[in-house]
Amino acid sequence: MAQRQAVRGTSAPSETPDDPLSCLAQLLQVRPFLDELCDFGGHWASPHPADRHGWAYFHMLTCGECELEVVGQTPLRLEAGDVVLLPHGDPHVLRALPGATGAQAGVVAKAYRNSIRRKITLDAEPDTQVICGRLQFESATESLVIAALPQLILLRGPEWPDALETRPLLERIRDELDADRPGAAAITTNLASALLVMMLRAYLAASSASGGLLRLLGSRPTARAVLAMLREPARPWTLTDLAARAATSRATLVRAFRAAVNCPPLAFLTDLRLSLARRQLLRGSSLGQVATEVGYQSESALSRAMHRRHGVRPGEIRRAGEAASAERRIRDDARLS
Repeated sequence: MAQRQAVRGTSAPSETPDDPLSCLAQLLQVRPFLDELCDFGGHWASPHPADRHGWAYFHMLTCGECELEVVGQTPLRLEAGDVVLLPHGDPHVLRALPGATGAQAGVVAKAYRNSIRRKITLDAEPDTQVICGRLQFESATESLVIAALPQLILLRGPEWPDALETRPLLERIRDELDADRPGAAAITTNLASALLVMMLRAYLAASSASGGLLRLLGSRPTARAVLAMLREPARPWTLTDLAARAATSRATLVRAFRAAVNCPPLAFLTDLRLSLARRQLLRGSSLGQVATEVGYQSESALSRAMHRRHGVRPGEIRRAGEAASAERRIRDDARLS
């Protein structure tokens, strides 16, 4: 009983955070990797193939300008200070702007320095510098949040609400990589992590018309309830429990959820559990393990719920995931051969 009262109370800041975005950042535990420091000039192009499941690309332009081309989208012009995130690891190309002067430049990868690969164009004076990296998402919770993001997020340097803070971060990352001092890889990774949280904050603040999960995360009461669900999807949540976590009344919480996603909190919880289950099954987890992790008392209960909601059985989803993994391995082997 004492434990139940502690859960429903509002005194523990870790249970009902005042800052949902900080709580989300801790929950995600996204690992940024800085892969390349690129100095390009002339007519250059830098292709990036589709990345494997659970990885995203990001690029930070610290000097000059270039063009980003993503399949299905109009090419984007990037300028110094811009940061772009491709949450789903889609294939894309960074290239010189149309009409760039200078020789047709070849790109060569130099030796690794402090775990960072250095790329530079030959036979052309570099005028554009790009820091290229990736994000790794390891859990189904992270994938669920990332899945709600669009194909591409671009934050223009001058238009950031935190522009005065982000510019020095970009410059510090660049300077650390340029200087190649001991500890540069660790320092720049932590700086990149902070920068990406700032990017997510700016995006959430400007995305009132985004998908349902993002709308819920953009409002403090609903964000608290959603984060509680994400932290403990298997817990037998009641509306009273969720309202306590959100520090609001049950009626207010229901109205907020209906306004954001047109369904009450417990119906959203069901959808959330099934989404988490689907992602775990696609990764090859066993049905029994998934059922336990998302709050179903048996494999058959999860199977019935998934079939009722999505019209498919868990086994079909798991087999589809295995087939997709095999196909990715074949593509990767072909690319390396």
